[in-house]
Amino acid sequence: MNPSGVPPRGTILAFDYGGRRIGVAVGEREPRTASGLDTVAARDGEPDWAKLDSLVGEWRPVVLVVGVPHHADGRESDTGKAARAFGAALGERYGLPVELVDESLTSREADAELRHQRRSGMLRRRVRRDDSDRIAARLILESWLAQTGHERHD
Repeated sequence: MNPSGVPPRGTILAFDYGGRRIGVAVGEREPRTASGLDTVAARDGEPDWAKLDSLVGEWRPVVLVVGVPHHADGRESDTGKAARAFGAALGERYGLPVELVDESLTSREADAELRHQRRSGMLRRRVRRDDSDRIAARLILESWLAQTGHERHD
């Protein structure tokens, strides 16, 4: 284990929390990989816990990563507060460590990535809202992996 209590190896699930949809990504710390996985519906901020139970059961993560958006001045947004509460609920429900990552620009980056994919012909079908959520979750996970890259794993 490293100082934060997160095992150096194992599957990671990352979440881009939203009041209607929650993007989910999966990755590994060694080797550093991240892929968009799924989108989970939420109703009035309450996630589809059965779907989350299924994903956690299938992937058996060692850590959960949740993106928390902030305003440009660094203050936590209302969505950020809800994302933090979602992270706390995940940790309590699954008994896993939850890491929070600033994700202030991931939705914009995800939308830009989708526009590029459409223009370049990589994405031939119509873009769906959940595409952006999955990409944002992947970007959150990539950010967390980059931030933890300096740690030594013995």
